[in-house]
Amino acid sequence: MTRQEIESQLLTLSLSDKAEMVQSLTKTLNMSGKGITKTPGVCGGTACIAGTRIAVWLLVEAQQLGISEAQLLQDYSHITAADLVNAWSYADAYSEEIAAAIRVNNEV
Repeated sequence: MTRQEIESQLLTLSLSDKAEMVQSLTKTLNMSGKGITKTPGVCGGTACIAGTRIAVWLLVEAQQLGISEAQLLQDYSHITAADLVNAWSYADAYSEEIAAAIRVNNEV
C-alpha cells in the first residue's frame, strides 16, 4: 500500500480514530509521546498527558490565551512536542469534553 493510499484512508476516519492513530504512530516513532490518559483521582479524572498532572484542557486554554507551543514546552519541560501533538489531537476529537472542562475550571 502506498503512502497516498494510506493517507486517503486516514482522512476518512472519525476525529477520535484519527487521534488514536496519531497516538499510535507517535509511540512507534520513539518521540517520547506519552499518550493521553484519564485516571480517577488525578486532576478530577480529566484527560491528561500520561504520567503527568497536565490536563489537556489546561493546554488548550493556554493556547487559546495566546501561549505558544514553544512557551508551553519551556513551562512544562518534562513534556515533549509529541505530547502536545497528542493533546491537540485529543482536544480536536473530544472538543465538547475539553470545552466543558474549561468552563467548569473557570467557574471555580
